[in-house]
Amino acid sequence: MGIFSFNAIPLAFLLAIISGAVNACPPSDREALLALSSSLKEPYLGIFDSWKGTDCCSNWYGISCDPTTHRVTDVSLRGESEDPILQKTGHSSSGYMTGTINPSICQLDRLTTLIIADWKGITGEIPSCLASLPNLRVLDLIGNSLSGKIPDQIGNLQKLTVLNLADNKINGEIPSSIVQLSSLKHLDLSNNLLTGEVPANFGNLKMLSRALLSGNQLTGTVPISISNMSRLADLDLSRNKIQGQIPAQLGKMKVLATLDLGSNMLTGEIPPAVLGSTGLGILNLSRNSLEGNIPDVFGPKSYFMALDLSFNNLKGPVPGSLSSAKFVGHLDLSHNHLCGTIPVGTPFDHLEASSFDSNDCLCGNPLKTC
Repeated sequence: MGIFSFNAIPLAFLLAIISGAVNACPPSDREALLALSSSLKEPYLGIFDSWKGTDCCSNWYGISCDPTTHRVTDVSLRGESEDPILQKTGHSSSGYMTGTINPSICQLDRLTTLIIADWKGITGEIPSCLASLPNLRVLDLIGNSLSGKIPDQIGNLQKLTVLNLADNKINGEIPSSIVQLSSLKHLDLSNNLLTGEVPANFGNLKMLSRALLSGNQLTGTVPISISNMSRLADLDLSRNKIQGQIPAQLGKMKVLATLDLGSNMLTGEIPPAVLGSTGLGILNLSRNSLEGNIPDVFGPKSYFMALDLSFNNLKGPVPGSLSSAKFVGHLDLSHNHLCGTIPVGTPFDHLEASSFDSNDCLCGNPLKTC
């Protein structure tokens, strides 16, 4: 037998082997991903069938790597999307996955994006070790059946810009450390089982533009500190058990465009500054215990796509200044104790009777004449 020699192997082939080994993801990243896939069951699409071979940076579905270091940076597995692979289900663009999120994911310490979203059947808790990933910018676990609590040390994720845990079964309180997320822009914790109060210093989230906390069991009051959030455009605290009065300071927020406090236990009067805000385009205060007159503070800069004050204990007349508003699309003042004549002209000439139903003694178009 002859002696084996590397000289017998073409140089180009050797370079290809060496290059492939150098450019492949580290074995530790590959093992972490395989441990993740072993904890998840996806029976219809076969997306994990692509997770094979030694290089998880090459053609592994939903995986992206840093082109220089070849470390895994993105894990993006979304069960509802326009990706062609989801057309296999025969159920439009929706997939189904069960199992749990394996803590092995935390071994991917260069991870910037973790999306395991809209799979409906994924259960278990959010691995607490996710709070130790220093580069994480996007954490999106919406639309599963996750339970347990939000990791206490979530505030350690100083680069996090998106935190979306909506539509799960997460319980417990909102961690106090959440206000330390100095880069956070989008927060969605809606439709869970969260209890306790919104942190009093919630306003420390200076970069936040959307705060969606609806559909939980939150108590306490609306934190006044929210009025210090200069970038906040959308605030949704609806369908909770929040009490107390509406902070008048919310009406001074220059960027706030949507304010939804509906279906809570709010009391007191509606602050004139809130109704008189020229920036608010959608305001829902329905299904509370608000009382007093509706402030007569509308003007030519008032522009409401939707204004819902229904199902409260409001009294007095319909404000005449509403007719001077630039635009009012949807208006609902039903189920209160309003009395008097409904003003004429815009926007009242396009509203239906349902906007004024079930009040004490309202009359005029579109109701019966006085």
